[in-house]
Amino acid sequence: MTSPLMYSISIFIFGAIAGSFLNVCIYRVPRGESLVLPASHCPQCGAAVRAYDNIPILSYLILGGNCRACKARISPKYPAVEFISALLTLFLFLKFGFSLTFVFLFVLCAALIVITFIDLEHRIIPDVISIPGIALGFIFSFYIDDLSMLNRTLGWSNSLIGIIAGGGSLLAVAFVYQLITKKEGMGGGDIKLLAMMGAFLGWKSVPFIVFASSLLGSVIGITLMLVQKKDAKLAIPFGPFLALGAVIYIFFGKQLIQWYLHV
Repeated sequence: MTSPLMYSISIFIFGAIAGSFLNVCIYRVPRGESLVLPASHCPQCGAAVRAYDNIPILSYLILGGNCRACKARISPKYPAVEFISALLTLFLFLKFGFSLTFVFLFVLCAALIVITFIDLEHRIIPDVISIPGIALGFIFSFYIDDLSMLNRTLGWSNSLIGIIAGGGSLLAVAFVYQLITKKEGMGGGDIKLLAMMGAFLGWKSVPFIVFASSLLGSVIGITLMLVQKKDAKLAIPFGPFLALGAVIYIFFGKQLIQWYLHV
């Protein structure tokens, strides 16, 4: 019989392998390149990455963070994505076990990882991820009627309201901000991203995610301004904070909401 430890190790490895593919998405999606061809290669010299140099996390450590062919430095972003993907996959498994809910939330977390790193580097949230994500979250809702561990019930209707509440709330904020300041303060990518989260997690997740991401964004933004001695015009992408808020909601949202209501 396979022990729980072996299951956990296998899930961690699976998550790391998935993270390797997410790295491909992070690099190629903003550039409009195929996710299939050509095969993985060094972005500096173009040399193909050999199979034994493409082992998630380990290959980076073995090669000392350098390309085997040209010795160019490989960004630590690659093993970081693989490690984050592995950890999130493991935590989802430990919380939800082998279930449709696990698959459902794994897809969401994978999309959030890709969006986060693309937004950090390019300041964009690709529609090719968020718009299909909205549709996929809504489709999934027909097969998962009850996500009580996430404080979500009522299946497709909850998802539909989540899409409207997620996209509509940020659209309203963006409209009011632009009306007052005459400047664009929030991109359409953030609006579609929150709509995708509402599709997957239901409307009850939206206020939590908005509050958590705003709080995290304010704290980190102010800290960065103080450290870097920048003024209030320092531009920080909001997508990663929305993604972090969604992850916090998945693992701790229900408990935090219950704690707050009983304080």
